[in-house]
Parts: sequence; C-alpha cells; structure tokens
Amino acid sequence: MDSWLIVTIAAVVVFLLLISLGFSMYRKVGPNQALIVYGMGGTKVHKGGGTIVYPYVQSAKELSLELMSFDVAPTQDLYTQQGVAVTVEAVTQLKVKSDPVSILTAAEQFLSKSPADRENLIRLVMEGHLRGIVGQLTVEQIVKEPEMVGNRMRTTVSDDLNKMGLEVISFTIREVRDKNEYISNMGRPDVARIRRDADVASAQAERDTAVNRASTAREAAVAQASANQDRVIAETASATRQAEAQRDLELKKAEYASSVRTAQAQADKAYDIQANIQQQQVVTELVRIDRVKREEETRVQEVEIKRRENELIATVLKPAEIERRRIETLAEAERQRRIIEASGSAEATRTQGGGNADATRLQGLAEADIIRAKGQAEAEAMTVRANAFSLYNQAAIVDKLFTNLPDIVRAISEPLSKVDKITIVSTGDGDGIGANRITGDIARIVAQVPTMFETLTGMRLSDLMSRIAPIDSTATRISSNGSSNSSNGTGNPPASSNGSSAASDGHLSAPAAASSAAATTTPTASNPPTNK
Repeated sequence: MDSWLIVTIAAVVVFLLLISLGFSMYRKVGPNQALIVYGMGGTKVHKGGGTIVYPYVQSAKELSLELMSFDVAPTQDLYTQQGVAVTVEAVTQLKVKSDPVSILTAAEQFLSKSPADRENLIRLVMEGHLRGIVGQLTVEQIVKEPEMVGNRMRTTVSDDLNKMGLEVISFTIREVRDKNEYISNMGRPDVARIRRDADVASAQAERDTAVNRASTAREAAVAQASANQDRVIAETASATRQAEAQRDLELKKAEYASSVRTAQAQADKAYDIQANIQQQQVVTELVRIDRVKREEETRVQEVEIKRRENELIATVLKPAEIERRRIETLAEAERQRRIIEASGSAEATRTQGGGNADATRLQGLAEADIIRAKGQAEAEAMTVRANAFSLYNQAAIVDKLFTNLPDIVRAISEPLSKVDKITIVSTGDGDGIGANRITGDIARIVAQVPTMFETLTGMRLSDLMSRIAPIDSTATRISSNGSSNSSNGTGNPPASSNGSSAASDGHLSAPAAASSAAATTTPTASNPPTNK
C-alpha cells in the first residue's frame, strides 16, 4: 500500500514537472514581433504566435516588425545638376516586410545588431541614394517638386532595401537650404516682375482715382452749393417752425401747468375729503364692531345667566324643594306620632311629674350651692393672685424674667439638637471660631426676643416697665393693700375709686385688670346661676 502511494506521488510530481517544463519551453510573441527559431530542424519563423523551443537543441530570438522612423540628413553638401551645393534634410519610415522570406532576410542582416547599428546601416544606404538623386536634379526641381524627389527616392532604394528584407513606407523632404542664397535669390526675377506689374497697376489706379476724384469734387462742389442754398432755406423754415413750435410749447406748458395745479388742488382736497370719509367710516365701523361685540357679550352673559339659573334650579332649588317636601312629610308623620304617643303617655307623665319635680328642685338647689361655693373659692384665689401681681415691682419682674430665660434659650436652641454634624471653617478674618460662635449666635437671637415682642404686640417694654412700681415702693403698696382689705372685710378686692391699683398714667395694670374681670364674672349668692 505504501509503495503504491509513493509511486502515485512520484507520478504526480513527474507530471507537474513535465507541465512546468512544457510551459517553460513554450515561447510566444505579439503581432508586432517575429520569433526566429533555429537549431534542430532548421530555421523557422513564427509571427504573432508561439511555439515550443526545445532546450539544448534549439534557440530562439525575437525580431521587431514595428515601424522605424529616423532622419536622413547628410552632413556634407549635396551638389545639384547645376553644381549648386545644397543641404537636404529628410525623414523616412521603414519596416521589415511581413512575409517569412523577408523576415528571414532581415534576420540574416540585423538579428544580432542593436537598433542603433541597424539605423546607421540603413541611413548610409539612404544618404547615398539621396546624393545620387540630388545630382540629377536642379535646385528648382528639388524646391518646387518635393513629392517627385520622394517618389524617385522610394523607387531607387527599393531594390537595396528588398535585399535587406525592408520596405519604405514614406520619404519626405523636410528642408532644403544653401549657403550662397541661391534659393532666396531664385524668386527675385519673378518678384521684380510682379512688383513692376504692381507699380504700373498702382499708377493707373492713381490716375483713374485722380480723374474720378476731380470729377467727384466738381460734382461735390455743385452739390455743396445747392445743398447750402437748400440748407439756408431749410434752416430759415426750420427756425420759423421752431419758433412757432416753441410758442405752442410754452402755451401748452402753461395750459398743462394750470390743469395740473387745478387737478392737484382737486386731488389734494379730494384726498383730504376721502381721508375724512374713510376715517369716519373706520370710526363708524369700530363703533359698530364694539356695539356688536357688546351685544354678543350681553347675549353670552344672558345665556350664561340663564344657564346658571337653570343649573341652580336643577341642582339646588329642585333638590331643596324635594328635600323640603320630604322633611314636611316626615315632620307631619312625626307630629302625628308624637300626638298619638303624647295622648297615651300624658296621664303617666302627669302622675310621674309630681314626684320628679320635687326631686329635680332639690337636686338643682344642691348643684347651685356647689357651684356657688366653687365660684367663691376661685374668686378668692384669683383675688389673692391679683393682689400678689399688684405687689410685683421691677425686681419681681426681673426675677420672673431671669427664671424663665433658660426655657426661652432652650426653646431657641432646640433646633440645634436635630443637627447631626456641624462643620466649622475658619475664614482667617480674626473672629473667634468654634463652639463659642454657636453660643454667640444663640445669645444674639435671644437678644432679639424683646424686639420681636414689641413688633408683634406694638408695645414697648420700656413703657410696660415704667408702669410697674419701682423697688422702693413695695412696702407702701403692701401696707395700703392690707388696710384696704381689712376695711372691706369680705376678702374681695375693693373697687378702685382713687386708682391705687393703677399705674401713674391712670391705666389698670395687667394683674389688676385680670382681678377685676374675675370679680365681675364670678357668680355670687345673690345671683345664682340659671339652670338650663
């Protein structure tokens, strides 16, 4: 099995090598080239195709069949039939013929030569034939008949070129010149003759022109005189017509100006009148629009009022009427029920009422005594409190203020207890930082409490403090109040006839006013409360 695999691989490798060798042996050329194969089997020509060239026994070279173009310009002067030395420059195009015999002939001549060597050989042949043809012609023929020179050149060199396997496609004379100015002087006789004929023709033309000019001048003078006469007559008539036209123009201008001014005045007045009419129409239209708008608004309001009236009737009056009828019906039913119940329980009520009346009367008297005793006790307590307030002087007020000051400060600083964390940042302005800033802020807030009190109540604390008795008058007020209470004998505060409980300006102090109000509203034994 392995040997068969080796044999197969070897066969494939050999096959591939043979194919590669065949491809390498195959030579091909384009349509502008010819492949010359020589060696075993002789020399063969393949144009525009390909063939197999066996190595070691055959060789192949390519030969170009493209057009060759080069200048034919002999460096030495060429002498014509007249013995005039001229320099001729020409351009020729040649190529290898396409038949196999010519290709083999060209291969024999040029296959191993470079293109420059090949062109030099061909140029030498062409220059030799050009020299022979120029020697058989005159300068006039060379200059005036270049196509004839080209045809003779192609005919002359064709035999030599056939022997080289070449053919001439074209041969063109590009330039012919000489050092003796023969060519430039060759046309001078003709130029002189042409110039002479031109001068004669010019003189005749000038003579005819002068004659015609004189005749034309005479006729022009006659025509000019006639024209001047006609011009004077025409100018006179034209001036007359111009004057008449100017007069008519001025009259028309005056008439038109008057018409224009009249029309302008009428237009201005008409414009003002029309503007006033338009303004009046605009005002009228605005009034009409406003009237229509107001009428529409009135109609809309009437419709809205009617809608609201219907809505009220539907949503309030109708339900109210229905509710009234329902209540009346229920009330009538309740009244009838109570009448029936009252007729049944009247007798029982009369029997029971006699016993309950005495019990109710006795209970009311007991409750009245309790309320009266309670009121007297509250009145006495309020009287004592009022007397104590009336004895307050500035020291007591200050003591009360300082006693309640911690509660005020505690209430103000209570929101700070809800703060989780306080971050203090120093700004470097020199003020103290830290917790003392917080206590300082609270102290400033507490200091604003009197101002807030004065703002809310409209009363100044200084005025209130001025109404309170000073510290040195406390003993006097206590003694006067004691004598007043002892003379009264009832324990109730006497009616202030001389204003002893009032401040120096005649107004009651707050404790005195409270005491008076309590004494007024406290029930007494002579005015028992009504039992409702």
